[in-house]
Amino acid sequence: MSTSESSRFVRLRVEMVLEITDPDALSGTALESLAAEYGEPGGESAEERTHAETAVREDGAEALASLIDPFDLVGEVPGVELTQASWSSESIDYDPDHPDGWDLDDDQDEDGDAYDDVYEDDGSTSGVPHNGEENEEDGSAERRA
Repeated sequence: MSTSESSRFVRLRVEMVLEITDPDALSGTALESLAAEYGEPGGESAEERTHAETAVREDGAEALASLIDPFDLVGEVPGVELTQASWSSESIDYDPDHPDGWDLDDDQDEDGDAYDDVYEDDGSTSGVPHNGEENEEDGSAERRA
């Protein structure tokens, strides 16, 4: 790929720490979103729906990941088309008063893996139930679009 072709693509990284101030409101909104996505209970995806509902009831990070959509962030930006996205949400220990609580120069996740590893290099995308998939290893929720 030439420089002129690759310069059309931009990787935008956004990292946020959010405080869940009302877990019931968050999980309730996530459940409403799931109901709208899956339609009436008991359909052919009833098992997926049940799993997703259980996850958003039990885990605020999962509920949040099920509601965040990068398409919404850039959908109205003229001249831009979202070609691929990956995002995750996990519960963390966070102290807003700790001086090293936010390291903007860190380009690796907690396991020492480069953040680039979460992007699929072949340009493919994958859909997952309610746009969220629980990582069985550490319980974090990750979404790909």
